[in-house]
Amino acid sequence: QVFVEESGGGLVQAGGSLRLSCTASDPPLNNYAMAWYRQAPGAEREFVAAISRSGDRTLYAVYIDEDRFTISREIAKNAVYLQMNRLKAEDTAVYYCNAVDDSDYTLLRHDTWAQGTQVTVSS
Repeated sequence: QVFVEESGGGLVQAGGSLRLSCTASDPPLNNYAMAWYRQAPGAEREFVAAISRSGDRTLYAVYIDEDRFTISREIAKNAVYLQMNRLKAEDTAVYYCNAVDDSDYTLLRHDTWAQGTQVTVSS
């Protein structure tokens, strides 16, 4: 089980940018492929993007604009990021990271989520 911590959320105006961070200490994040999910008010939690354990493969949800969102990881810092640019009001949600299978990006644990980080985009 990976105990992650998300950070970097906040209140921004439409068109602004945020970079979300996901870290974990024990076991280290570098052991896993990782994914970002988000949950908007009144909606189900949905997949946003995933990155392989080595960082050489990424996958984005079809409804995510890859020109605006970029998932990355920094092995040296044991961290995974989600860079979000040109934010829109519909990006408002709590964003979560979680460990996923390195071959098909399915969740390793469906019942374990951290607190997430709130992103609020004002229009």
